[in-house]
Amino acid sequence: MFEYKFVRVELSPFRRRPKQDYQAIVAEHARQGWRLVQIFAPATGGEGAAMYFELIFEKQASSS
Repeated sequence: MFEYKFVRVELSPFRRRPKQDYQAIVAEHARQGWRLVQIFAPATGGEGAAMYFELIFEKQASSS
């Protein structure tokens, strides 16, 4: 069984660049045992461009 974590990365409204360092986010989660599964951009603004994207991570669930 796996557990999942979703991390939202907002994009600047005009340049559509990430407001956070997504590479650092991925590296930090990897150090914590998470694996990047997908990058998903679900929402679009008035101009049809994404307003944010989500990094989707998974890792083996700990048995309790």
